[in-house]
Amino acid sequence: MNDKTVFEPLAEPERYELYEEPRYQFELDRRDFFKILGAGIVVCFAVCEAEAYQEPRRRRGRSGGRAVPQELGAWLHINEAGEVTAYTGKVEIGQNARTSLTQAVAEELRLSVEPIRLVMADTDLTPFDMGTSGSGTTPRMAPQLRRVAATARELLVDMAAERLSVERGTLTVSDGKVMHPPTKRSLTFGELAKDKHFTKTVGSDAPVTPPAQWKTAGTSVRKVEAAAIVTGKHRYASDIRVPGMLFGKVLRPASLNASLQSVNLKEAQAIRGVTVVHDGTFIGAAAPTRQLAEQAIAAIQAEWKSPSRPVSDQHLFEELKKSKSEGFSFGGRGNYSRGSIETGLAAADHKFNATYTIAYIAHAPLEPRAAVAEWKEGKLTVWTGTQRPFGVRGDLALAFDVPQEKVRVIAPDMGSGYGGKHTGDAAIEAARLAKAAGKPVKLVWTREEEFTWAYFRPAGVIDVASGVRKDGTITAWDFQNYNSGASGIRPLYEIPHQQIAFHSSHSPLKQGSYRALAATANHFVRESHIDDLAHATKKDPLAFRLKNLKEPRLRAVLEAAARQFGWDVSKKPSPDHGFGIAGGSEKGSYVATCAEVLIDHSSGKVRVLRLATAFECGAIVNPDHLKNQVEGAVMMGLGGALFEAIHFEDDKIVNPRFSRYRVPRFSDLPILETVLLNRKDLPSAGAGETPIVAVAPAIGNAIFHATGVRLVNLPMAPKGLKV
Repeated sequence: MNDKTVFEPLAEPERYELYEEPRYQFELDRRDFFKILGAGIVVCFAVCEAEAYQEPRRRRGRSGGRAVPQELGAWLHINEAGEVTAYTGKVEIGQNARTSLTQAVAEELRLSVEPIRLVMADTDLTPFDMGTSGSGTTPRMAPQLRRVAATARELLVDMAAERLSVERGTLTVSDGKVMHPPTKRSLTFGELAKDKHFTKTVGSDAPVTPPAQWKTAGTSVRKVEAAAIVTGKHRYASDIRVPGMLFGKVLRPASLNASLQSVNLKEAQAIRGVTVVHDGTFIGAAAPTRQLAEQAIAAIQAEWKSPSRPVSDQHLFEELKKSKSEGFSFGGRGNYSRGSIETGLAAADHKFNATYTIAYIAHAPLEPRAAVAEWKEGKLTVWTGTQRPFGVRGDLALAFDVPQEKVRVIAPDMGSGYGGKHTGDAAIEAARLAKAAGKPVKLVWTREEEFTWAYFRPAGVIDVASGVRKDGTITAWDFQNYNSGASGIRPLYEIPHQQIAFHSSHSPLKQGSYRALAATANHFVRESHIDDLAHATKKDPLAFRLKNLKEPRLRAVLEAAARQFGWDVSKKPSPDHGFGIAGGSEKGSYVATCAEVLIDHSSGKVRVLRLATAFECGAIVNPDHLKNQVEGAVMMGLGGALFEAIHFEDDKIVNPRFSRYRVPRFSDLPILETVLLNRKDLPSAGAGETPIVAVAPAIGNAIFHATGVRLVNLPMAPKGLKV
């Protein structure tokens, strides 16, 4: 136990990662490594370039270069007590990665999850990782840990065969032992590991267990550390404390784009025990209590100048189209052209043009940004809630002009992120204050700071032109996305003539990654427009989709959701009810959602009564946790569909708190029905993002079914419907 903190990292290594051009090169002196871990078996993992994570140059700090690691080390350790420690650079954000990755190790070592400790997201202890995003933990990290654990298992069998002088084929592995059933002899993992220092390179051909034979993986193992979480003992980023710690606050500009003209710090500097920092445009204070730090910030007299043309959302969508430039979006497939739009439209019996808009929305994580920073003997250690600990390490190294090996970033578990915690804003702010104060500093953003100074899901405008024959065959599809992003932009429907384009635009607000990226916007537009084509040809919306769809996995979830829902648009209980369906794919998994809504015509209130979702992401690792992921995404999607939107005027966010920013509440909760399709014949894909993409279009289509009104803006009913 490190007695400095309530968080419990392992001991610091003397040297961990060194960087050389043109590649990352992992180097760890073997003597240093064994001093950290003690006696036991160490497995190192070699990664081919195609599988290695990459990180943009601008995030490299002083190391520079766009590099690929040649080897990742220290993935697994077994000590003489038989305890297993595994390592991953991934972070736990509430998606249950700690449990599912532990299951991966347990499966290959033929263990239960209890004796396995998973060390996550510590840049001094875990292998380099690009970040926890894009539903990448399950499809990328779980296979790596399986290969590592499988190789360790086979190594233990080799050692036992030598110790027992038996054929290795006569040995079995179970419950932390290698057993020889004919003679009833066995050796524990600890006995085999005792006083041994082994290293082994692991290749891609490690003998992993196929999903059809899983015993621990594929089951609803209880959440690791569940008891500590529900009793409040579990420590998150905002819970970290170190001895002698001060509390920090930062002076924020008067408005989004305001520039500092002058500042008077005398009153704040006169407050006993307060350290005031003024470094360029950065102004902050560190004090023994949070209240004293706030008092110091309030005492600072600053003058700000707002731009001559402050930004407002009044003409947002027109501005996004006017400021377009050709480009691509992170996570998207970019522009695509097939056939001829003119030919496709000429072959159509019905032609449609429509414009859709997507509002900025906030991530609204349960836990705002938080960081504790400590400078000691020239080294910076930061505990912070981030999805990119190695990226934040690079940012810190760059900000303070120090080598990356002099920066350690530890990412404790976080109270959600949703793609909103890629940056290290709070970490850099806390580190600046700690350096000036000469003491550790803790900084936690307020809810208003989180809503105002974090980044948002991009707003966007999407224009669609389409053509369809009377028999329900789609002939043309022209899809132009402005600013929202390219993720999930291409349709899976069989359309002979297509033109797909994403246009980047100048965004008046800070924008970035959000759960499912732009796939939510693109699916909303596509699946809403598909319903209009079905209506024009007098086809059932489900039948219309299936007629134009060959992709078997998408067909399967559409049919499964419809069965669960009891799909029949002719049997709605009353004219005020409506049924809707939508489907799609993102990050290698497939989803379909059916919605039932009830419209109160007197008040315009939209009540979502039922949401039935079918989801398929290959082989299921943990059914209960997967269901939680699906239902969490569905509920989150409900907010973006109906009422979530960031509003800004005169360079200020006008709804920067939950009392003004509407998120789903318990009173909004519909009946949730979830169908999981377990494809053990397919690799496991991620599940954190895809379930959200079909929610908004399914609800929009249900509203159309109830009212005949097509809603083309997200959110669709922030103040109810006017019907």
